[in-house]
Amino acid sequence: MSAPKQSGLPVPEGRRLSTGADVVPGGVSFRVWAPARKRVDVVIESGPIIPLERENGGFWSGLGANLKQGVLYRYRLDDSDVPLPDPASRSQPKGPHGPSEVIDPRLYAWRDRDWEGVRLPGQVVYEMHVGTFTPEGTWAAATRKLPALKELGITTIEMMPVADFPGAFGWGYDGVALFAPYHGYGRPDDLRQLVDEAHALGLAVILDVVYNHFGPDGNYLPQFSPHYLAKTGTEWGAAINFDGPDAGPVRQFVIENAGYWIDEYHMDGLRLDATQSILDESDDHIVAALTRRVRAAAGRRGVVLFAENETQETRLVRAPEEGGHGVDAIWNDDFHHAARVALTGVREAYYTDYRGGAQELISAAKHGFLFQGQRYNWQKKRRGTSTVGLAPRAFVAFLENHDQVANAADGERLVDLAQPGRLRAMTTLLLLGPWTPLLFQGQEWGSSRRFRFFADHNPELAELVRKGRAEFLSQFPSAATPDAQAALADPAAPETFSSARLDWVERDGERGRHWLALHTALLSLRASDPTVRAVNAGAAPFDGAVLGDGCLVLRYGTGTIAMDGARAGRGDRLLLVNLGADLDLSVAPEPLLAPPARDLRWHPLLCSEEPRFGGAGTPTTPDSDDQGWRIPAAAAFFLEAR
Repeated sequence: MSAPKQSGLPVPEGRRLSTGADVVPGGVSFRVWAPARKRVDVVIESGPIIPLERENGGFWSGLGANLKQGVLYRYRLDDSDVPLPDPASRSQPKGPHGPSEVIDPRLYAWRDRDWEGVRLPGQVVYEMHVGTFTPEGTWAAATRKLPALKELGITTIEMMPVADFPGAFGWGYDGVALFAPYHGYGRPDDLRQLVDEAHALGLAVILDVVYNHFGPDGNYLPQFSPHYLAKTGTEWGAAINFDGPDAGPVRQFVIENAGYWIDEYHMDGLRLDATQSILDESDDHIVAALTRRVRAAAGRRGVVLFAENETQETRLVRAPEEGGHGVDAIWNDDFHHAARVALTGVREAYYTDYRGGAQELISAAKHGFLFQGQRYNWQKKRRGTSTVGLAPRAFVAFLENHDQVANAADGERLVDLAQPGRLRAMTTLLLLGPWTPLLFQGQEWGSSRRFRFFADHNPELAELVRKGRAEFLSQFPSAATPDAQAALADPAAPETFSSARLDWVERDGERGRHWLALHTALLSLRASDPTVRAVNAGAAPFDGAVLGDGCLVLRYGTGTIAMDGARAGRGDRLLLVNLGADLDLSVAPEPLLAPPARDLRWHPLLCSEEPRFGGAGTPTTPDSDDQGWRIPAAAAFFLEAR
């Protein structure tokens, strides 16, 4: 079956994609965009040379008779002696500098026919870097760990970029072959099998994609046409040309790539990297266009799209009829920054404008972004846009992700930077809050493995990356001293990569068992508690208040009489989070703490300081008849009215 077609994206009859090598009846159809070239040939490894015919619009096409999956090939442009890989290659078995491989996606026998996909409400996201998620660093090894994520309570895996890049390791954000899964993680069908098995377990998989720039090494696109790149730049290199001369085929290339992952790999959505650097002044922004393409490719299946956006532009997540781009959710750096300051007390670099107080955390729960157009002193300009009308679930909240862990100069995890009780309390807020929570791999068991930036580049580029990384981290005074700069891990060193690999043995140690028990219990509550589910779905209200220094309350529920005549307020919940000292509220009444009815009282469903979580133990309830409200230091409670 051909991929879904859409206005403005012409796909020649019989092909799945407008460019690349497609297996068709009688052989392989080759098609490539090279508008300035006078001749284009397909060079088959240990085989014939196939001249292509020029089409309108700068495309070249031809049929390789009797060819099939597994054939290796390159394109020869004009009289060049150096043939190049296919820009739309589905596989680069020897890396982006090597030959392309013909792949027939129809040969994989999918088992997920009944999979209905995902919708945003209720999702719990787990960010995974395949190369460090397991000791083996392959899709096959990651597949074997999927049951552990299901048991934890994860619903959606967010896989860091896999578009092929050079070298033996890397984060994946310098991909150059957008349609070819990274050769170091296994075969394309290994990735399909991971997604297939995830669906069998009830897990969704979304893919992190990079559409703001191409990587610097192995990018041969400009040799096919310089119009792939814009004249403007990003901090990582030239931007992709979405609105300049000859931008039409470039837009088509990227939009088709977005749909390709949904169609041929059954992905359940995408995470769009650094959308503030996707530069497009077109009336139909490329993000809106590729979002439509993703939903069309999914058909009846539900899909979700997330966006990273440093400038906090909420147009991304507004509906198209409101002038938005139609993305489902956006990463909330403001929550992370406020939470990290609350946990560590460190206010430097881009943490400077945050106090880490209870009000910031409540505001993040109620309003999403904290900066919605106010001046951001660190950048010396205004930052953010209004979030009015957006549901809390449209904001992805996290305490760790790949960037923020690595931006601690030595890649330290919060479990080694924050006081344990306060981190347990903050974790309770993260996983029971009204937003869409995200965990970074290993966070659930308190992994001690440091996640630093790593990239295996050629020597010249490696030196530039090394200097660039040191310069970036120098914004943090703690990383700017000569001693700290000298101690920075070398991104190109194999040990920087290997030391980031998760140690699954830690998961079974005492610390690992405690943290895993906390995360599992919280995610079980999030999935099973009807009031939490209703709040996340937007079917029940919530409110919040500051109770004291570092202490806050979120109240969930309607407090109304149910249709079956049940007494008022039995669905109400309280989430108490105290990051400060012991708090006595017996002489400071707060209306949100009042029971919803005279005959009801608050009873704990969970406390972060229970011994099973590594805590010191707590009173049975923070609200007693004889003493009133007393909330222990560095603890969180989740209570129900009954």
